[in-house]
Amino acid sequence: MKIYTRTGDTGQTSLLSGKRVAKDSLRIETYGTIDELNSHIGMLRDLLEGNNADLLTNIQVHLFDIGSTLAAGDEANVEKFKVPRLLDEDVEDLEKAMDIMDADLPTMRNFILPGGHPAISQAHICRTVCRRAERMTIRLAAEEAVPAITIRYLNRLSDLLFVLARWTGNRLNVVEIPWKPRG
Repeated sequence: MKIYTRTGDTGQTSLLSGKRVAKDSLRIETYGTIDELNSHIGMLRDLLEGNNADLLTNIQVHLFDIGSTLAAGDEANVEKFKVPRLLDEDVEDLEKAMDIMDADLPTMRNFILPGGHPAISQAHICRTVCRRAERMTIRLAAEEAVPAITIRYLNRLSDLLFVLARWTGNRLNVVEIPWKPRG
């Protein structure tokens, strides 16, 4: 199978249904950002060297599910193409993982500056890309049908990535640097 098709050379791409849309449409931008997040999660998984690998792999699968749902274009195509759907349990799994990690962490009293180790920094990059994906999904949902669970999942995922950054720092004995506003 060839990777290149030349069908996108004029700035258009196809949804799963075959419908042609502009590559800079909000729908394409949104699932492109989900794809970007998935790549960043892969880098985080590599940097964590096995810690939370199953959790991050499952997240990557769910991000592909979200991208496929968005690429389907509408509910009829989700059904027609048997696109995997997010489940309430997927959101609950993120919450459970956060609760487990959070139990090991000191209470946060200030905002903290991202950084201290490449894995911590990458978790924060993932968090910020996830927040952007969430904002884009919300904008798309205002114009077109998007499953509400998609927004819930992305919201919870960004929270998890913040907790994972802190948990990783705790495991690596990296001191959190509190944000101290000037003045």
